[in-house]
Amino acid sequence: MVSPSLADLTRVFARIGCLSFGGPAAQIALMQKELVEDRAYLTQDAFLKALSFCMLLPGPEAMQLATYAGWKLRGVPGGLIAGGLFVLPGAVVIAVLAALYVSFGDVPLVQAAFLGIKATVIIIVVQAILRLLSKALSRRDHRIIAALAFVALFLFAVPFPLVIAMAAAYGAWACTDTTSHSAPLPWRHALAPIGIGAVFWAAPLALAWAVGATFLLSLGLFFSLLAVVTFGGAYAVLAYMTQAVVTDFGWITTAQMIDALGLAETTPGPLILVTQFVALLAGQAAGGPTTAALAGLMALWVTFVPCFIWIFAGAPLIDWLDGYPRIRAGLCAITAAVVGVIANLSLWFAAHVLFDTLTPAPAPFALLLPDPASLNLTALALTIVAALLMLWRNVPLLPTLALMAVLGAASTLIGDLPPQALSSAPESRMLPLIANGGVL
Repeated sequence: MVSPSLADLTRVFARIGCLSFGGPAAQIALMQKELVEDRAYLTQDAFLKALSFCMLLPGPEAMQLATYAGWKLRGVPGGLIAGGLFVLPGAVVIAVLAALYVSFGDVPLVQAAFLGIKATVIIIVVQAILRLLSKALSRRDHRIIAALAFVALFLFAVPFPLVIAMAAAYGAWACTDTTSHSAPLPWRHALAPIGIGAVFWAAPLALAWAVGATFLLSLGLFFSLLAVVTFGGAYAVLAYMTQAVVTDFGWITTAQMIDALGLAETTPGPLILVTQFVALLAGQAAGGPTTAALAGLMALWVTFVPCFIWIFAGAPLIDWLDGYPRIRAGLCAITAAVVGVIANLSLWFAAHVLFDTLTPAPAPFALLLPDPASLNLTALALTIVAALLMLWRNVPLLPTLALMAVLGAASTLIGDLPPQALSSAPESRMLPLIANGGVL
């Protein structure tokens, strides 16, 4: 295993941060190539053990894997550099996109371009499911877990944390391997990272409270909570987040939330950067550009500082956890449930993009049904094109997004896209869709 200098580590993770498009699967594959295959910074076994541990943590697993790699190679400074550079390029791009969105988002041509991006995101989410199927659902009981998670969220809007907790409990209970080592829990090393990290995490919240910035405090507290419950990555927690920011707080509209997800997919870095975009829009509505900038920084801070805490406090536990089969089994069950969660998100997103009207289903079901007459044919055509490009021709993400944005814009230039189809269905028809932390 090669030990790089801080300068070499900085160059490598700056490269990874700028190239980390395509979601966690592509980002993990990129790190596998850069850190294991090309440079031998980590062994294959160490990389896989770290990945399994990061999937057990709340927050973006790819960013945490980068932080772990930096910590493993150069200690806490290496972890800060690696994790920070994984997030920074995407955060800068998100800030620029949010400014452009606020300035030009109501222009029909821009909205039409967004429709092309949204159509591509439908296929990106489908792709995420397909990538997980062979890895997460190799066993019959894991396929059942995924199906039950989908039904619980899709039909009954069961809260997402409860779905994940039940899957973990089943996995641990069903494990038949009872072997474990007797090494004591190495907990003392975690005290300093937890204590110091908690102070840094809480600092902007305390400042907002001290100066009476109630909006920033409320936003910071919500995204702090989100940072603790984001097991399974951003896809899995988007339902809970959408319900809160659209319905509970009223910070943004449903249409803006869908645009936020579409734009976050176009940037490098973790998809959970969607929190920054949402915060920027909410801050703009609450107080203008200055409030927007402060809100974006608050969201970034409270979302990603916990990731460093989890790694610095918990990374030394990796070898210890590896000796407990029930913990590994619980993690595998969570991964299976996440497949169902992502499938549910895929349908939610597709329904919003492809249909302009949805009507409530009869009780006890907690979903809205699309009105076939409101099918947006342009959105459907764009989705089919995106599917052909990504699933059939295997065109990379960035060229696909660029082409789909151009095709979306072209659809309105030639007059095929009615004005009412350029954006998502009106908020008054869409908000009942999201309830109890679930989707549909």
